[in-house]
Amino acid sequence: MNRNKSREIAVINVSGISKKTWIGRALRWPLGLLPDGLQVPILQGPLRGYRWIVGSGVHGYWLGTYELQKQLVFWESIKPGMVVFDIGAHVGFYTMLASVALGDQGEVVAFEPFPHNVDFLKRHLAINHRRNVRIIEAAVGSRNSQGRFRTGADTSTGCVSDNGDLAVPLVALDDLVSSGAVQPPQIIKMDIEGGEYDALAGAKNLLAEWHPQIMLSTHGPDVHSKCLSLLQAMGYNVVPLYDSLESTDEVIALFQSQ
Repeated sequence: MNRNKSREIAVINVSGISKKTWIGRALRWPLGLLPDGLQVPILQGPLRGYRWIVGSGVHGYWLGTYELQKQLVFWESIKPGMVVFDIGAHVGFYTMLASVALGDQGEVVAFEPFPHNVDFLKRHLAINHRRNVRIIEAAVGSRNSQGRFRTGADTSTGCVSDNGDLAVPLVALDDLVSSGAVQPPQIIKMDIEGGEYDALAGAKNLLAEWHPQIMLSTHGPDVHSKCLSLLQAMGYNVVPLYDSLESTDEVIALFQSQ
């Protein structure tokens, strides 16, 4: 078994302390002194000891506390030999989690359309010598086409939009799997800033035949409702990662066999 996968994981969740409190501000103040581009070790969590680039995203990545509960659930779900789709890979934190959890068996397919993020994604994989990852530089949608990508206030909030400032390819998961371009996944992590329903609509055949576990972040009540309806209609049991289905935007969908 992968050494990192088998060890007990204890994490102090500094990211869980609000920056609005004096202690939260005090804890975060030294982080601003670190220069962008510095390579640092990830301090705790499943990726402890791996390298990260300061300035590629929030400090919680290399502190090891970013989306703590979600990353631990994701980590524990992955078994060697699986195929994992990271849809909305950003700069590669969840891609790295999946890559390390898989060890020498299996593959991560990381989907990311924004070139700035793809550059950091590739650099994080290179400095950590991860070779079981395939990057698809495209957004995921309901069909194969050309689309527009609107950059956001930061590198994690860009999204597919008709009035986007960047031309990007759109790919449908059903087409990729049916053509043999990628192997069907056992786990899908999806966080694409409002494009979740379109991406799931373009994966109905995949979901019906292969029933992957889905870790889904939704953006907006309308998208949330439509995604839940689609998944439940296809035989999935959808449970909240936090709070209730109505109040959360983070869910886990598991197929219920008959």
